[in-house]
Amino acid sequence: MKPFAYHQPDRIPDAAKLLTSIEDSKLLAGGMTLIPTLKQRLASPPALVDLSRLGDLKGITNDGGTITIGAMTPHAMVAASKLVQTKIPGLAALASMIGDPAVRIRGTIGGSIANNDPSADYPAGVLGLGATVVTSTREIAADGFFRGLFETALEPGEIIAAIRFPVPLRAGYAKFKAPASRYALVGVFVAKFADGLRVAVTGAGSGVFRVPPMEEALSRNFDPSAIAAIRIDTDGLTSDIHAEADYRAHLVTVMAKRAVDAALS
Repeated sequence: MKPFAYHQPDRIPDAAKLLTSIEDSKLLAGGMTLIPTLKQRLASPPALVDLSRLGDLKGITNDGGTITIGAMTPHAMVAASKLVQTKIPGLAALASMIGDPAVRIRGTIGGSIANNDPSADYPAGVLGLGATVVTSTREIAADGFFRGLFETALEPGEIIAAIRFPVPLRAGYAKFKAPASRYALVGVFVAKFADGLRVAVTGAGSGVFRVPPMEEALSRNFDPSAIAAIRIDTDGLTSDIHAEADYRAHLVTVMAKRAVDAALS
């Protein structure tokens, strides 16, 4: 690991100023991706801006029809939250499946979606629930936030403050994990609302994406049988040492059916 300057501001404007004034500096939230990257010398930022002192970025609140989760809230807190378990049990279940206990205690929801790893769990929950990402400067709808492989709509100096989730009628998540990393080879989040339905897939391609044919079928009949015959096009899906594209395509349908089962139960 190469030397770097370390800053620990206690206000979002100060963090944003440091981020823009020090070229190539990086934000540090839970550090579950950044620290290993630094140790392997795959990145050498001149400075880290640690967000751990920004206490107002941590916590979960109920705002009527929405649940707001602060960007620095760790996965374990989301998984254990009685509020999330009651209002959006599918999201609590998703958080409980991330990594191992050490990762869930340190890793944060804001860090996860800002990093936008193509196999991360939270992007499926954020997109599947049609959440709103609240930043230091604006609000970004989930459909416009994720841009592809490790890319988001965040601009230089922009910091995620919270994610606002609408409460669905039903929601469920299922994933097929890589045995060693517990990342999703394929993960599917399904959410049913009074005015529509959303299906979001992670792990299968270069970024999280929705599946309109499944959304249409489940809008007519919210049951696993409604999507059993739907096949996913392999174009754009990932092939690697863990799984070929056609296997991932098969898993999308399998995991989607399981996610609907989870939502119904």
